[in-house]
Amino acid sequence: MFRVSQFMQELAHPTPLGRKRRPPAPVVIWNLVRRCNLACKHCYTTSADRNFPGELDTADILDVMDDLKAFGVPALILSGGEPLLRPGIFEITAHAKELGFYVALSSNGTLIDQTNIDRIAAANYDYVGISIDGIKDTHDTFRRKAGAFDRALNGVRLCKSNGIKVGLRFTVTQDNAHELERMMQLLDDEEIDKFYLSHLNYGGRGNRNRKTDAALQTTREVMDHLFEVCWTDTTNGHKREFVTGNNDADGVYLLHWIARRFPERLGHMRAKLAQWGGNASGIDIANIDNLGNVHPDTFWWHYTLGNVRERPFSAIWSDHGDPLMAGLNSRPRPLKGRCAECAYLDICGGNTRVRAHQMTGDAWAEDPGCYLYDEEIAIGADERAPATVTG
Repeated sequence: MFRVSQFMQELAHPTPLGRKRRPPAPVVIWNLVRRCNLACKHCYTTSADRNFPGELDTADILDVMDDLKAFGVPALILSGGEPLLRPGIFEITAHAKELGFYVALSSNGTLIDQTNIDRIAAANYDYVGISIDGIKDTHDTFRRKAGAFDRALNGVRLCKSNGIKVGLRFTVTQDNAHELERMMQLLDDEEIDKFYLSHLNYGGRGNRNRKTDAALQTTREVMDHLFEVCWTDTTNGHKREFVTGNNDADGVYLLHWIARRFPERLGHMRAKLAQWGGNASGIDIANIDNLGNVHPDTFWWHYTLGNVRERPFSAIWSDHGDPLMAGLNSRPRPLKGRCAECAYLDICGGNTRVRAHQMTGDAWAEDPGCYLYDEEIAIGADERAPATVTG
């Protein structure tokens, strides 16, 4: 995850570099259930509105949670499918909160209504993220369900009116990139304080629909717009949070944006971005799926590191004998092509390896989702940026 707002704040109010602090264990995104009431085009779990056999039962989940806590996992993102369809979701949440985890709920929002909002509020989630892929018809088309937008927006409003921190998740593709400005207006209209822009990653239906991934120039335009909105927020003293995910080239692209706008801050911001370090799959981000399989992140469902029924998560995650985990934890990673030659590997960390793997069968090939030009990743490109790099 790339915290755009954090870096904009740093740009406006520089702080000493200090030491990089890493969490003792990864944040775990946990797909508690695969069932979902929607069938979204970009669903990485290829969920459907039916039961899937072999899922962990609640007792299994609580046991695994105890191991995660002992291992030092700081946060759980409870996801699906649609996690509100998971039997025992509130019992699971209560145990997580008792153990002291930061607990977020990742929902499509359509099932948040008057029948359950009191229980959702009482669960005391630290954050609820709701997916919105455009306004009205655009969202309904992506979600393949008429009325999905209105129901999701109702879920957002119910969360806000009940004091729950809520934000929007927007997966950008060529088919909805034009909706970004309207999404920004929606944030204003509904007074929503967090926006997560996800680049399309190639997993599940997202892999099958990658032909609609945002073209490179469109991605650049989207990021330019997001940076400008976030910078305006920063200079006006607003506290909204903007983050992006699934394309760590965003950090390098921000550096070029800074070079054009604030060249006097370039060296400081490059050091801060390098300290961030980019892609954290297999390091600070982990995934457990509905069957208990462990993956380097949520888009690696085709590659399993082990199963929590057979080995504790802590043992699976600590075992770097697996070649993919060994590579992900290497510094630098054993990259090829443009990624190996990039002058900003210390910032992006090699970007999202799963796209390379899905396209070529080689996890270390160059990332086809990198939207930077060759001249922008060359040695000294940031110093030349004001003269040679255009948005």
